[in-house]
Amino acid sequence: MTDLLPLDEALGIVQSLAHPLGAEAVSIAEAHDRTLACAVIAGIASPRNDSSAMDGYAVQDSDVENLPASLRVTGESFAGTPQPPALGTGEAVRIFTGAPVPAGADRVVIQENCSRDGVMLTVHECGPGRHIRQAGGDFKAGDELLPAGTRLTARALVAAAGADLAQLSVVRRPRVAILSTGDELVPPGEAQGNPGTIPESISPALAAMIGEAGGEIVQRDHLPDDMAVLGQRAQQALHKADLVVVTGGASVGERDFAKAMFGSDLALLFNKVAIKPGKPVWLGRRNGTLILGLPGNPTSALVTARLFLVPLVSGLAGRATGGALDWRDALAGAAFPPVGSRETLARARWVDGRLVPLGSQDSSSQFMLMFADVLVRRRADAPEARPGDRLGYLDF
Repeated sequence: MTDLLPLDEALGIVQSLAHPLGAEAVSIAEAHDRTLACAVIAGIASPRNDSSAMDGYAVQDSDVENLPASLRVTGESFAGTPQPPALGTGEAVRIFTGAPVPAGADRVVIQENCSRDGVMLTVHECGPGRHIRQAGGDFKAGDELLPAGTRLTARALVAAAGADLAQLSVVRRPRVAILSTGDELVPPGEAQGNPGTIPESISPALAAMIGEAGGEIVQRDHLPDDMAVLGQRAQQALHKADLVVVTGGASVGERDFAKAMFGSDLALLFNKVAIKPGKPVWLGRRNGTLILGLPGNPTSALVTARLFLVPLVSGLAGRATGGALDWRDALAGAAFPPVGSRETLARARWVDGRLVPLGSQDSSSQFMLMFADVLVRRRADAPEARPGDRLGYLDF
């Protein structure tokens, strides 16, 4: 394992590990935004019976060949009720949208084309449509409605519920612990009264990214640079989580314990990546639990989280990691400076449909992140990119 791993190799390691976790059954009310572990198979047909598409009267074609036609209303049919008796010659059934159509009926005449006096109905006009939805016209019992791997959007839940399933088999959400390290950090709102401290601004963003990628937070700690405390909380996180995310403590200072806190059994998968910002990012594993170490500077942390954390959580949650690493091309709307020996992920915004770099590319920036729409990938030693050049980017 080289000290500085190329970005593509590091991303390849992440994708090789980002396999869906096991399945669990959840109620359909809890299934939104989850990923199906098993296909949804329809338990019933839709519609279950021939049903009316309009409010009106069910009739036989032979009774309305000559208009106006006079028919006797023999019953009513409402949505959710059993199918009414079959129609006889000269009979009609009052029917409402979604209601079962009686056997023998050929069409539903909309109520606007009829007049009624007691039980006697006069049909003045039939109109162009039959207004009957055929049983199983949407889907039949036993049909596969949603394949495994489907992300359960609001629209997908309509089909799943229509299949008459109370529970769905979904990929288990990855459990993620966030451990923020640094004596200088305090929770937001407390720095003003504590000279020498700064607000811990990274973990709220990481928690949001993890949730959007399909994970759930099971532990979230701000920890001092105290090896005893760090080791204790690290062990707790390893027992709770599928993935532990550590921020800070990845340098070589006397109080940089991000790796040591996990003990001598920590197996590093990569130690540093040849990118700017974010070189100190690392990935390891301890007893089956993945550990991702992010830099302590806010921009570096968010850039590396977008590159490595989002696809890792997405893959564990059953979503395609390729979707989280959907690199595209666009034209530069301004010059991008030349690149040094490491690949650079330049923060940029959209201006008139083109990519324009942010004025500050400082790795510790917090405010400028507000304006970063994309990460523009600039290869090592690349010359200046000029307006009109085509550049690769990733949504940020």
